[in-house]
Amino acid sequence: MARVSTWFHFAGDAEGAFRFYQSVFRTEFVGPLKRFGDLPTAPGQPPWPAERAGMIMNISLPILGGHVIMGNDAPASMGQRIQGNNVTLHLEPDTRR
Repeated sequence: MARVSTWFHFAGDAEGAFRFYQSVFRTEFVGPLKRFGDLPTAPGQPPWPAERAGMIMNISLPILGGHVIMGNDAPASMGQRIQGNNVTLHLEPDTRR
């Protein structure tokens, strides 16, 4: 089924924001919270630093009328810069046409 989701980017506080949204909309997250530390490291690569390992890579929460809000942390330590409105529309069409 086609849908449009709203994706929010945070500078390290995505989980807190989404826990608040969850309390407002009284819904449950879709799937598990995915954290940067859940990603395996390549052979010879050091483990994720503790301050990044717990950050949110992907989180989804259904809200009103089937709309889903999604989010992630975009840490400056990974070269990401948060500025402006920090919102992306995520389009999921039924077909490629």
